[in-house]
Amino acid sequence: MVFLGIDPGYATVGFGALQYEAGRFHVLGYGAVTTGPEKRFSERLYEVHQDMLSLIDRFRPDAMAVEELFFHSNQKTVIQVGQARGVILLAAEIRGCPLYEYTPLQVKQAVVGYGRAEKRQVMELTRRILELPSIPRPDDAADALALAICHAHTARSAMPDKFGR
Repeated sequence: MVFLGIDPGYATVGFGALQYEAGRFHVLGYGAVTTGPEKRFSERLYEVHQDMLSLIDRFRPDAMAVEELFFHSNQKTVIQVGQARGVILLAAEIRGCPLYEYTPLQVKQAVVGYGRAEKRQVMELTRRILELPSIPRPDDAADALALAICHAHTARSAMPDKFGR
C-alpha cells in the first residue's frame, strides 16, 4: 500500500510517500513544495492545491495522512495554515483519495512510542525506521514521512477492507 503524508502549510508543504508491505517501508519520495511570499495569498493557495493534485497523481496513494492543526500563539498564521489545509483536503477529495487526520501527539506516539516526545526524537526515529542515511530535509518533509508512518501503523484498523478484514 502507498501512503502520502502531508505536513500542511502555505509557504512550505512537506510531503512524504511510502510504500508499506509486509511490515516494511520503502521510501517513494519526499520533499516540500513552496510558494513565494511575493505572491498574493490566493495565488499561494492555488499553487498548493495544484501541487497536491500533482503529488496525488504522481504517487497514486491508497490513503493520505494529514496533520491536524495545532494552535500556535499567532492567530493569523493559524487561519492561513487552516486555509491551506483546506485546499489540501479538497485535492484529496477531488482525486478520491481516502483521507486520515492525525494530531501531533498521535504521530509522536506512533513513531516514538511516547506522545510527548521531542521533535528531534521523532525525526531521528523516522530516519531509523526508514533506514535513511540522514534526517530528511526540510523538517516539513521529515514531519510528512512521520505522518505516513503513523498511518501505516494504524492502517489495519483504519482501512480494514484493504487488509482483508
